[in-house]
Amino acid sequence: MDDPWHTMSDASPLPTDAMDSHLDLVPSRRRRRWRVAALVALIVFGSLTWGVATATAEGTFGPHLARYAVTVDGAATVDLGPLGTLVIDSPVPVLGARVTVQEIPASLTTVDLATTLENLSSDLQEYLELFSAPQEALGAAIEALVLDALTRAGLLAAALLLSLAALRWLLGPSRRVELAATWGRHSRTVSAGVVLVLVAGGTLSASVPRTAATGEDRQASAVFDGTPLEGARLTGRLAGLIDTYGGYAVTAYRENEAFYDGAATALDEAWTDRAEVEAAAAERTALISPSATTDADAATSEDPIVAVVVSDLHCNVGMARVIGRLATVSDADLVLNAGDSTMDGTSVESYCVDAFAAAVPAGTAYVIADGNHDSAETAAQERAAGARVLDGQVIEVAGLRILGDSDPHETRVGSGTSRVGEEGVAEVGNRLADVACTDGDVDLLLVHDPDVGTEALERGCVPAQVSGHWHRRIGPLWTGEGVRYVSSSTAGAILNEPTVGPLNGTAELTILRFDRASGAISDSRVVQVRPDGTVAVGPAVGWPVRPVSAPRWGDPV
Repeated sequence: MDDPWHTMSDASPLPTDAMDSHLDLVPSRRRRRWRVAALVALIVFGSLTWGVATATAEGTFGPHLARYAVTVDGAATVDLGPLGTLVIDSPVPVLGARVTVQEIPASLTTVDLATTLENLSSDLQEYLELFSAPQEALGAAIEALVLDALTRAGLLAAALLLSLAALRWLLGPSRRVELAATWGRHSRTVSAGVVLVLVAGGTLSASVPRTAATGEDRQASAVFDGTPLEGARLTGRLAGLIDTYGGYAVTAYRENEAFYDGAATALDEAWTDRAEVEAAAAERTALISPSATTDADAATSEDPIVAVVVSDLHCNVGMARVIGRLATVSDADLVLNAGDSTMDGTSVESYCVDAFAAAVPAGTAYVIADGNHDSAETAAQERAAGARVLDGQVIEVAGLRILGDSDPHETRVGSGTSRVGEEGVAEVGNRLADVACTDGDVDLLLVHDPDVGTEALERGCVPAQVSGHWHRRIGPLWTGEGVRYVSSSTAGAILNEPTVGPLNGTAELTILRFDRASGAISDSRVVQVRPDGTVAVGPAVGWPVRPVSAPRWGDPV
């Protein structure tokens, strides 16, 4: 009996058209893959276009909350409601942004220009800080816009792809073959239509461009010449207000910039002078007695951990450049912030938080114990900016074990400072002392209110405490079984005086050096920035060594 498989193979070859069809399978599959890839790419591109064109975000503008939205008019427009608008050219072709500032009452249009200025004068500090650090003020809003655009694009792309998958399943294989043939003949037209619909839809649904203004309304104001807003065009009531009185704010801005630029330069010079003085003193000491060393040198390891201490900045963003400069010239490993970075702990003060964080050099740790003028919202902003915010647990950073927590009080606009939770100063102090005693290896307690650290020092569970709050420097002094140091205000804060503009009081920063092996503080150095713009860099002073009969906190010195 003949082999049926052999017979079929020899006597019944595949028809020619079947063989041709089989040979066409590979290129046909490739074409389908390319078409699917092209469709997915079109959906992604269109979705991104729509997402960017419709993105919105909540942010801050000076002292106000604001809503940011993408526009397609090639301009950045700040809408101040009844006061008018401020318009500057966008750095990105076609795309722009509209910033709708909230909380400006319509009643401002019913008064004369002088009264309008008086009503807004309480916001001058915040506007000046916005001018001083515009990149920090707007950076968070830009990041939020990008995130919103990506989220919108992702949701739209996912919805379209899921819809196509569902439609494919509903049509079934045979109907899909028919449609595929039709798609092949009109693929370019359909693809172009999809892109056109998505792009046009995004453009039409984007924020409405500003209404065209007359040539007179759109004249650039000379008031802004030489500032980040140079070339800005004003419309409506705002034009008259700015042209008449804006010079005051811009003059203050320029004075502020000049003062803190000068302070940073003076710091460089004072640091160099101090280094030369100390080098000469060391050389003289070596000549007199080669084996002798200064107290500071004897207490300092060859490779110390260097920390810059700041406190009570109260939104003085001008000092940010001074902090950053000191951290750089001192080769600091970390910046310790003892709290009160803001005035009221509100969302609109995020640009203060961002300005201080941005000033810390790359690779330098930033540790904060929030104060009574900060809030949980401030802490969230600080964490988002990359800071380590203490929350009652021991952290290890830059070779040190640091313990601390936020102040038990917070400040709110119109209501002052009040306790946040059930704990008061004594309760927080006891809790931190328990943590420190249980851990047994804490190098530093960083808090805002000095009284919070009393219990841990009395028990001997921390060797040193750094704090602020009192706006005056006290110590370092022995307290209980450790040393307490109270930092003065790094904003030069004086009672009933604003912290904006050139300093009203002497601003202080402190450099602490820690022995890298033991974690003990070896010496401290105070840096002062005076109201006349001069800077004094003090000598390195050895950290107190426990005397035979150490004075208690509060004893006369």
